[in-house]
Amino acid sequence: MSTEPEELYPKGQQDDDRALDDYSETVIRVADTVTPHVAAIEMTSKSRAGRVRMGSGSAVVFTDDGYMLTNAHVVAGIQSGRAVFANGKHSEVELVGADPLSDLAVVRGLKSTPPPAMLGNADSLRVGQLVIAVGNPLGLAGSVTAGVVSGLGRSIPVRAGEHRRVIEDVIQTDAALNPGNSGGALADTRGRIVGINTAVAGLGLGLAVPINATTRRIIASLRKDGRVRRAYLGLVSTPIPLDASAVVRTGQKEGLRVVEVMAGSPAEQSGLEPGDLVLQAQGRAVSSAESLQKLLFADAIGQPFPLTVLRDGRVVQLLAVPSEMGELG
Repeated sequence: MSTEPEELYPKGQQDDDRALDDYSETVIRVADTVTPHVAAIEMTSKSRAGRVRMGSGSAVVFTDDGYMLTNAHVVAGIQSGRAVFANGKHSEVELVGADPLSDLAVVRGLKSTPPPAMLGNADSLRVGQLVIAVGNPLGLAGSVTAGVVSGLGRSIPVRAGEHRRVIEDVIQTDAALNPGNSGGALADTRGRIVGINTAVAGLGLGLAVPINATTRRIIASLRKDGRVRRAYLGLVSTPIPLDASAVVRTGQKEGLRVVEVMAGSPAEQSGLEPGDLVLQAQGRAVSSAESLQKLLFADAIGQPFPLTVLRDGRVVQLLAVPSEMGELG
C-alpha cells in the first residue's frame, strides 16, 4: 500500500507537480499581498452634460497619506477622478503631477485609502525572474497575471505634435497585460513593487516603468512640485558591450551606442554623431539609459556637460550644454 503513490505518480511527475505547487503558492501569496493596495481609477472632466470619462486604468498606493502611482497617459492631464479598491471602498482623487517622459503620474486620494504597498528596486531584476502583474484590465478589478522578465533596458518612443521623446529603461515582461492594466503594479516574488505597468506593446509583450533610484527622484519631484525639471541632450541611445580591444583601451565593458541625434539639440551642437559610443558623461561611466538619465536633472541645465565617446576607434572628448526640456505635448 505504501508504494502505491510512487507507482501511480512517477518521481519525475511528482517533482513537476511540486514545482507547480510552489509556483502557484508564490503567485497566490504575492496577489494576496499586493491586490489590496491597487485601485481602479477613472479620470473625469466636467462638461455641460456633466462629468465625462476621459481615462481609466490602475493606480498603486505608495504612502500612508494616500498618494498613488499611475501612468501619465492614464491621467491625460485631467485634474480629478475616482479610485475604487478591491474591498469595494472608493475615494475621490486629485492629480498631483505627471511626467510624460517617464509615463509616471502621482494622484492623491481625498478620503482614507489602504496602507501603502512596499516599493522595491528594479535594478536587482534579472531576465527570467518571475514577476506578477496586478491591475484592472477591461474593468475586471483585482486581476492577476504572472510571467517572467523578458528583457531589461528597453525603450518606448513617444510622440506628441512635433515633440519626440523616448521613455528609457523599461522592463519587458510576458505577463499578460490588457487595457486597464496601465498604472497597475508589477511585483517581485516578495510582493515588492518593482514596476508600474505602462503599455501593451504586442501579443505576449508588456512593458513597465521600473522603480529605482531615478524614478524615485521623479516621484519625489512630482509630489513636491507637480512636475519634473529635466536637462535635455537630444539623443537616442542603446546599451551595447564593448569588443575586447575597446575594453582593454578604455577599461569599460559597456557603453551607449548613439542611434539618433535630434536636429538642433545640445547633443548635435556638441558634435555628437550617430554611431558614436558614449563611454562617460560628467566623468562618470555610462552603460545604460538610466545611468545617463540620472545625470540629466535640473542641476545640469545650462552647465558644461563633458562627454567621452569612442568614434572610429578613437577616444574623443566633447562638451555639451544641456538645455531645459520643454513640456511634452
